[in-house]
Formats: sequence, structure tokens, C-alpha cells
Amino acid sequence: MAKILMIVTSHGEIDDEHKTGLWYDEYAIPYKTFVEAGHEVVTISPRGGQVPVDPRSLDAAEPDPAVMEQLAKTIMPLEAGDALRYDAVFLPGGHGTMFDLARSQGIKSLLSEFDAQGKVMAAVCHGPAAFVDAIRAGEPKTLVSGRRITCFTDAEERETKLDALMPFLLASKLREQGAEVVENAPWSDHVEVDGRWITGQNPQSSGSTARAVVEALRNA
Repeated sequence: MAKILMIVTSHGEIDDEHKTGLWYDEYAIPYKTFVEAGHEVVTISPRGGQVPVDPRSLDAAEPDPAVMEQLAKTIMPLEAGDALRYDAVFLPGGHGTMFDLARSQGIKSLLSEFDAQGKVMAAVCHGPAAFVDAIRAGEPKTLVSGRRITCFTDAEERETKLDALMPFLLASKLREQGAEVVENAPWSDHVEVDGRWITGQNPQSSGSTARAVVEALRNA
């Protein structure tokens, strides 16, 4: 059994007219995949406690009480060194990540620690926003420099009509920081695996990304 850390957003609104938060399926599908595979999951968020869920993500989903229970009791970010206790980190998306995970130095330091220890590094959709401006431990390189990854594309962001409200376009920002960002058609199920780095493009990729994590842990 592996121990997986899931890091989710605490940010609940873009502006007065646009609520946001975690995209439900990007957490629920991987969480259930990991648990069904026999792994232990711990969920943290920048503020701890109840996680805001983007109301749009619940339009076609019936919330699972077991999942919602996990999202009601997240813990605060871990201390330095605690990454030793985990085998993988997984970052679900939702537009909230663009406002808190993208700016949290504590989360970036934690991710750099995970990377330095050779742990499985996984994210889906807007989850890779947490990689922005993160630096490799002991190196001047960005965390994503030279990595082949995917994420929510600029084209998909424009289709949401929220692009003008974002602090940056995620795919473009990750390219600026040295990542090789691979894109498929908008809203297609697409996963990139680059060694122990596993990333999914959008909500439709949540299940495939989670299964790739389970496979990577099996082969570790």
C-alpha cells in the first residue's frame, strides 16, 4: 500500500460574479481510484478545513458523501520533511488553484521536496498551476524545466470564457518556465507520462491520470 498526498485549493471565488474552487471530478475520481487500489490518501489545502467546490462541476455529478467528507476536513500544509512519509503527490484542478496554489511558497517548497526525493509527481487540468515559479531543490532551474507535461490548454481556457479573469494562461506560463507542454484536442482524454511525472489535460483526463499514478506506484 502506498500513501498519496492530494493537495487541493482553498480559493472559492474569481470575483463577485464567479464562484470557483475545486473541480469535483478531478478530486473524486482519483480519490476513489486510489482508495479502491488499496492506497491511503491524505488531503491538504492551504487553509485547511472545508474545501470550496466549483458549483459548475456539480451540474452533472451527484456528490459522493465519502468524498465530501474528505473535503470537509482537509488539513493545513505539511512541514518540511513530512514528504518523506508519502509515495506520491496528486494535484487536482479547478480555477481556484490559479489563485492560491499558484502563489503558495509553502506548497512550492513541498513539491520541490517531493521532486528531490524522486516521488511520483501528478496533476490534472489546473493542478499544475502549483508548479508555476517552483524551483528545483539545490538548483536554479524551475521545477518544470525540461519536463514533458500537459495541463488545461489556452484554447480550453478561452472556451470557458474565463481567460480574461485569470492571472495568467497556464499552458503559456509553464512553457515560459521551460516545460514541454503537449496538447491534444480540447476536452479530449489526454495524459502525459514523463518518468515519474504524470499529468492530465482536463477534467476528462481525471480517471486516466489517476490510473497512471496507480500503475507508476505498482512499478516503483
